[in-house]
Formats: sequence, structure tokens, C-alpha cells
Amino acid sequence: MPANADLVALLGSRLCHDLISPIGAIGNGVELLQLESGQTSPEMTLIAQSVAHASARIRFFRVAFGEARTGQRVSRTEVHSILSDLQESGRLGFDWQGPADVSRGTAKLAFLMILCLETAMPYGGQVDFSGDTDGARLVGSSQKNRIDEGLWEILNDGTYPPDITPAQVHFALLAEELARQGRRTQMAFPPGQIIFDF
Repeated sequence: MPANADLVALLGSRLCHDLISPIGAIGNGVELLQLESGQTSPEMTLIAQSVAHASARIRFFRVAFGEARTGQRVSRTEVHSILSDLQESGRLGFDWQGPADVSRGTAKLAFLMILCLETAMPYGGQVDFSGDTDGARLVGSSQKNRIDEGLWEILNDGTYPPDITPAQVHFALLAEELARQGRRTQMAFPPGQIIFDF
């Protein structure tokens, strides 16, 4: 293994790979039980919704935390599918505009940024993506944002405090991935919006 291997990304890929199959099997089992009984109970509906939510999060995490090798691409269709499933059980809506596919690295940065926007938009809102071969932009819009300047400063200087929590770790991971890809970024916080260019 090369000395500069991204062990965190490899671990993320492994965990998501190992979890997605049993989650899918549970979902298939629930569907079979519903077909067999011919009716849907509130309990089965709750299980089906929970499985769908877990599956959507794992697919999202696989891109956000997994390995992004040079040359790998992610299609717009796949991104739309992941984000559509994610917004079914979340507080954010998504509009992904851009080319037919993007590099896995760009998708990883965008998904990590979406996690940062989730933190800053606890009451929900809209996330819009636009991009081309030269760069990308994410805009989070919400009536009530909660901006923790210390967390966003991590993206500027690349350093994070030793007491960073699991609920904040995506800021540190995004900063490290930006440095790994050699991306320059710009951020702006106009009223009701968070604008992130990379």
C-alpha cells in the first residue's frame, strides 16, 4: 500500500460496501412480507421508511467518505438518485445542475459540503449545485442559518481543534480533501445563503 493512501476514505468505502447489502436485503424482505400479506401495517411502513432512509444515507456516505480515485466518474443520474432518496427523509431539498457526469473527487467535495450545509441549516432549506469542467458552486438557502465561524474557518486554514466532535468531523474531512485535490475555494455568507465555490 502506498504511504500516502487515504486510510479514512478506504475505511469509509469498506464500511459502506459491507453495510449496503444487508440493508438492501432487509428492504427486500419487507417488500416480500407486504406482498404476502396483501396489506401494509403502520409497523411495516415504519420499517420500510427506516430502511429506505438508511440505504439513502449509506449511498450518500459512500461518495462523501469513500475513496475517490483519479479518473473515476459519477453520473448525474446516480447523483440525482442518491439526493432524491436523501431528501425524502431529510430537511434539505436538492437541485443538481451540471454536466452529464463529474469526477468522483468533485462529487466527494460536494457531498462533504452538503454535510456542512446540513449543520448550518438545521431547520432545512434548499441546496443548489452547478458546475462544469472549471469548477463548481454550491448554494445553500434557508430562512434561518446557524453559522459557527470556527467550523467554517477550518475550510480556510485547514486546521481543526483537538476537541472537534463527530457531528463536526465533515468540516475537517472537507478541508483535508480540498488540500488533497489542490482546490482553491471561496465562501460567502449573504443573508439567508451560504455560497461555496471550488
